[in-house]
Amino acid sequence: MIIIPARLASTRFPQKVLTDIGGLPMVVRTAKRVQHIDKVVIAGDDEKIISVCKEHGIDAMLTSNTHKSGTDRINECANILNLDENELIINVQADEPFIEPEVVESLIKRLKKLQDKKEDFIMGSCYNAINAEVAKDPNLVKVVLNANDEAIYFSRCQIPFNQGGGAKYFGHIGIYGFDKKSLNEFCNLGDAPIEDIEKLEQLRAIYHQKKISMVKVSSTGFGIDTKEDLKRAIEIFL
Repeated sequence: MIIIPARLASTRFPQKVLTDIGGLPMVVRTAKRVQHIDKVVIAGDDEKIISVCKEHGIDAMLTSNTHKSGTDRINECANILNLDENELIINVQADEPFIEPEVVESLIKRLKKLQDKKEDFIMGSCYNAINAEVAKDPNLVKVVLNANDEAIYFSRCQIPFNQGGGAKYFGHIGIYGFDKKSLNEFCNLGDAPIEDIEKLEQLRAIYHQKKISMVKVSSTGFGIDTKEDLKRAIEIFL
């Protein structure tokens, strides 16, 4: 199942998930990009989001407006739906209206492999290669990997620091996958100071020594964090 968390309030770009993109609200366009892959449900924090989604034929569910992260929001939705603990759940960000379906499919494929290996904790995400100049943008999250393509750390800073030369940079793509059991476990982990410092929810797993399997993909899509991002996206994709 694909669950898209949608929060109405946004400090940098108010009500961005409802912003019109080529005749569709952003969250609806995101849902339509991936609805052929699996069942899609929007987990919104405001009745306005729910109403707009239903007007466009997209299933939507009202969730609490006090969640710390989008992952906590989709967990509430998954619990309300009473999904099986082995169900794979993909968290696609509402502000990724141009995400390629192939990216989602690649992540699902990796998660199924982790299930086949009977991993105790199943969590995955995606990344792509970026250049050093792009890596300077604090709105683009960077990830450092170990030899097994598992995340060591995520940051808004340009990591790794290029002290020795030859650094390679990887940009994190805002999509996560879990099985239901691991999603619930993630959301019940204790506080993680690095999550609050960087404002990156995935660092909660790193802090508690949980593995995040990373999938390298080719992607030209990007999250819409500012009005400038929106303008650039429309120029590129529409």
